[in-house]
Amino acid sequence: MAVAATKLDDTLAALADPNRRRVVDLLARGPRAAGDLAREAGLSAPAMSRHLKTLRQSGLVEESHPEFDARVRIYALRPEPMADLLRWLEEAERMWSEQLLAFKAHLERPEGET
Repeated sequence: MAVAATKLDDTLAALADPNRRRVVDLLARGPRAAGDLAREAGLSAPAMSRHLKTLRQSGLVEESHPEFDARVRIYALRPEPMADLLRWLEEAERMWSEQLLAFKAHLERPEGET
Protein backbone atom coordinates (compact mmCIF):
# COMPACT_ATOMS: atom_id res chain seq x y z
CA MET A 1 0.00 0.00 0.00
CA ALA A 2 1.13 3.52 -0.72
CA VAL A 3 1.04 4.99 2.78
CA ALA A 4 4.41 4.82 4.56
CA ALA A 5 4.25 1.80 6.87
CA THR A 6 6.18 3.38 9.75
CA LYS A 7 3.91 6.44 9.92
CA LEU A 8 0.83 4.25 9.77
CA ASP A 9 2.22 1.96 12.48
CA ASP A 10 2.87 4.99 14.72
CA THR A 11 -0.68 6.27 14.16
CA LEU A 12 -2.30 2.92 14.86
CA ALA A 13 -0.12 2.31 17.94
CA ALA A 14 -1.05 5.72 19.34
CA LEU A 15 -4.75 5.12 18.68
CA ALA A 16 -4.66 1.65 20.26
CA ASP A 17 -5.15 3.15 23.72
CA PRO A 18 -8.73 4.20 24.63
CA ASN A 19 -7.51 7.20 26.64
CA ARG A 20 -5.58 8.52 23.64
CA ARG A 21 -8.61 7.99 21.39
CA ARG A 22 -10.61 10.03 23.94
CA VAL A 23 -8.01 12.83 23.71
CA VAL A 24 -8.27 12.74 19.90
CA ASP A 25 -12.07 12.97 20.20
CA LEU A 26 -11.75 15.97 22.52
CA LEU A 27 -9.25 17.69 20.23
CA ALA A 28 -11.52 17.08 17.25
CA ARG A 29 -13.77 19.73 18.84
CA GLY A 30 -10.89 22.21 18.99
CA PRO A 31 -7.49 22.90 20.56
CA ARG A 32 -7.25 22.51 24.32
CA ALA A 33 -4.78 23.08 27.13
CA ALA A 34 -3.25 19.98 28.70
CA GLY A 35 -5.00 20.64 32.02
CA ASP A 36 -8.39 20.94 30.32
CA LEU A 37 -7.78 17.68 28.46
CA ALA A 38 -6.85 15.89 31.69
CA ARG A 39 -9.95 17.21 33.45
CA GLU A 40 -12.31 16.36 30.56
CA ALA A 41 -10.80 12.88 30.10
CA GLY A 42 -10.79 12.18 33.85
CA LEU A 43 -7.03 11.55 33.95
CA SER A 44 -4.29 12.77 36.25
CA ALA A 45 -1.88 15.37 34.90
CA PRO A 46 1.04 12.90 34.76
CA ALA A 47 -1.08 10.33 32.89
CA MET A 48 -2.27 12.97 30.43
CA SER A 49 1.31 14.11 29.94
CA ARG A 50 2.35 10.56 28.98
CA HIS A 51 -0.56 10.21 26.54
CA LEU A 52 0.13 13.60 24.96
CA LYS A 53 3.80 12.69 24.54
CA THR A 54 2.81 9.53 22.65
CA LEU A 55 0.34 11.47 20.50
CA ARG A 56 2.99 14.12 19.73
CA GLN A 57 5.60 11.51 18.84
CA SER A 58 3.15 9.79 16.50
CA GLY A 59 2.46 13.12 14.81
CA LEU A 60 -1.25 13.09 15.65
CA VAL A 61 -1.09 16.25 17.77
CA GLU A 62 1.03 19.36 17.88
CA GLU A 63 1.85 21.58 20.81
CA SER A 64 1.99 25.36 20.92
CA HIS A 65 2.41 28.05 23.56
CA PRO A 66 0.13 31.09 23.63
CA GLU A 67 1.94 34.42 23.58
CA PHE A 68 0.40 35.48 26.90
CA ASP A 69 1.84 32.55 28.92
CA ALA A 70 4.68 30.30 27.77
CA ARG A 71 3.95 27.88 30.62
CA VAL A 72 0.60 26.91 29.07
CA ARG A 73 0.67 24.26 26.37
CA ILE A 74 -2.12 24.09 23.84
CA TYR A 75 -2.66 20.88 21.90
CA ALA A 76 -4.31 20.55 18.51
CA LEU A 77 -4.85 17.72 16.04
CA ARG A 78 -2.69 17.45 12.96
CA PRO A 79 -4.78 16.27 9.99
CA GLU A 80 -2.04 14.47 8.03
CA PRO A 81 -1.81 11.22 10.06
CA MET A 82 -5.58 10.73 10.02
CA ALA A 83 -5.70 11.49 6.28
CA ASP A 84 -2.96 8.88 5.75
CA LEU A 85 -4.93 6.37 7.83
CA LEU A 86 -8.08 7.09 5.84
CA ARG A 87 -6.21 6.57 2.54
CA TRP A 88 -4.83 3.27 3.81
CA LEU A 89 -8.30 2.12 4.88
CA GLU A 90 -9.75 3.11 1.50
CA GLU A 91 -7.01 1.13 -0.29
CA ALA A 92 -7.65 -1.89 1.95
CA GLU A 93 -11.39 -1.65 1.34
CA ARG A 94 -10.85 -1.44 -2.43
CA MET A 95 -8.56 -4.49 -2.35
CA TRP A 96 -11.03 -6.52 -0.29
CA SER A 97 -13.93 -5.49 -2.52
CA GLU A 98 -12.02 -6.63 -5.61
CA GLN A 99 -11.14 -9.93 -3.92
CA LEU A 100 -14.73 -10.55 -2.85
CA LEU A 101 -16.07 -9.74 -6.33
CA ALA A 102 -13.57 -12.15 -7.89
CA PHE A 103 -14.55 -14.83 -5.36
CA LYS A 104 -18.26 -14.26 -6.08
CA ALA A 105 -17.64 -14.52 -9.83
CA HIS A 106 -15.73 -17.77 -9.25
CA LEU A 107 -18.58 -19.25 -7.20
CA GLU A 108 -21.21 -18.21 -9.73
CA ARG A 109 -19.38 -19.75 -12.69
CA PRO A 110 -21.21 -22.74 -14.19
CA GLU A 111 -19.72 -26.09 -13.23
CA GLY A 112 -17.00 -27.30 -15.57
CA GLU A 113 -16.17 -23.77 -16.82
CA THR A 114 -12.68 -22.54 -15.98
